[in-house]
Amino acid sequence: MLRFLMALCLSLTAASAQAFCGFYVAKADSSLFNQSSKVVYFREGDLSVITMASDYRGEPADFAMIVPTPVVLPRPSVRTVPAKTVQHLDDYTAPRLVEYHDGGPWCGDIEFVVVEEAPGAAPTQRERARAQGVTIAAKYAVGDYDILILKAEQSDGLATFLTDEGYTLPEGAAPVLNDYIKMGMKFFVAKVNLSRHAAGESRDLPPLQIRFRSRDFMLPIQLGKVNADGPQDVLMYMLSRKGRVEPVNYKAVDLPTDFDVPAFVENQFPAFYRALFTKAVPKGGGIVLEYAWDMGWCDPCAADPLTGAELRELGVTRLTGKEEMVPEIYVTRLHARYAAGQMTQDITFRETENRQNFQGRFVIRHAYTGDFDLGDDPTAEDPACLADYVTETKSRLRAEGKRLAEVTGWPLSEINTRLLPTIPERYR
Repeated sequence: MLRFLMALCLSLTAASAQAFCGFYVAKADSSLFNQSSKVVYFREGDLSVITMASDYRGEPADFAMIVPTPVVLPRPSVRTVPAKTVQHLDDYTAPRLVEYHDGGPWCGDIEFVVVEEAPGAAPTQRERARAQGVTIAAKYAVGDYDILILKAEQSDGLATFLTDEGYTLPEGAAPVLNDYIKMGMKFFVAKVNLSRHAAGESRDLPPLQIRFRSRDFMLPIQLGKVNADGPQDVLMYMLSRKGRVEPVNYKAVDLPTDFDVPAFVENQFPAFYRALFTKAVPKGGGIVLEYAWDMGWCDPCAADPLTGAELRELGVTRLTGKEEMVPEIYVTRLHARYAAGQMTQDITFRETENRQNFQGRFVIRHAYTGDFDLGDDPTAEDPACLADYVTETKSRLRAEGKRLAEVTGWPLSEINTRLLPTIPERYR
């Protein structure tokens, strides 16, 4: 029996770039979080193009996905996308750690495969579905996946059909399915075709992309919570020509950003970011804004902006040529975390004209360790200025520890224990 993973959108490095006056040294990409899904969502007018990538690492035979959709998706509306394109977008928008060195005191003034029904006297799949009040509105294959588009009259019949077809539904799935049936939603069901997958070059499951038109600008998340055994993370990369994309029925909180952190954080950045995000996200589940910027530039860059060719792969329309930078496309990175009983509404969105830049950015500022020797000429440097610099640097380094405790919840005593060995002797 196949294990049926009721995931919303699948539960799916560029070289470091030199930034102005500093260097990017680490990023908080999706690999820091377990049970995380990545969803790229391009919206223009009533067109929605959703690319779904997963961190699923089990056997391909145990994988399947169901996504409620407002319309029946014809075969040309579904395709696979190179995983590296989604990863590039994750790298580009990831919160980043940057490093600056203090100069010291200044004292001067796709191919489609048709799936055929196997001949035989046994009831066909469509007949088995019809007997349960389920209609197979479409059936086709895309890449490694076999796709069914289902319409159902009631959740019991849909659950029975899926179970009879070899899917094991998690406990509690039927009521959630019923809610979507009442909304008139259809069901996009994908599972891995083992023979085609085995014949391919990669063992990873490629991201799936669906395209449809609907007045509703929303992301269904309730099915993904049915078999959750803990908090789930969903990273949403919203692409728009207008500006930031904001959730309507939830308030996104801004990630704490643009502050100095002690130098030891460089070697503990994953733990630091996980702690910071956990403290920032609302306790009852919610959404955090991690990045908002256009595709024309970045500072500091955790990866280069996506090219026009890559954006077309993610469904962006009306692009010409192979533009290396596409500043009219604006990306909003939203990071949601919720458990089974949290965020009980699907997420609805709106496009805005706000194009103000925002990024998760944390700074290591190394204190000056050069020579302070004034020599025989007391006019060479201002002793009072040097003393002020040392005093200010001592204060800054200690403030970094306090701020780190505030944003992570780490005990200040433990932070100070790690901090002291990293402070040059003259600043202790």
